[in-house]
Amino acid sequence: MDPDRTPGTEGDGVREQIGGDGGPDGRPRRRGQGELEAQVLAVLRQAPGPVNAGWVLDRLGGDLAYTTVMTILTRLQAKRAVTRERVGRFFEWCATSDEAGLAALRMRRVLDAESDREAVLARFVTTLSPDDEQLLRDLLGLPEDGVED
Repeated sequence: MDPDRTPGTEGDGVREQIGGDGGPDGRPRRRGQGELEAQVLAVLRQAPGPVNAGWVLDRLGGDLAYTTVMTILTRLQAKRAVTRERVGRFFEWCATSDEAGLAALRMRRVLDAESDREAVLARFVTTLSPDDEQLLRDLLGLPEDGVED
């Protein structure tokens, strides 16, 4: 047994939900931007506690390389979506964010890269559906007309 792999329960259903061997033509399907990060976060949220990269790799299934999983975990750590702690020679990882949190981090990174934040936010708000606009108002604690008393 690989010393970096934590034994898990067989048939836990994670591989079927998260892994994927290919598209309808049998060729490997290319993941969308951020999809693998979301899959790794989903695996970590289902973990019984902090786990090592080998455990994550086992549950992702498919033909991913160990180094790919380590790269994703390191990127997620840089985004503060996961934490790690050294245990012996290896690190154990734990999710600190969910998929919505990761999307929010991506949105924030895009906003931080722009010089005119006000223009970007104003344009963003004008593209929202009425329901999303109301949700944003509710989250910000603004009244229906957008003017605070």
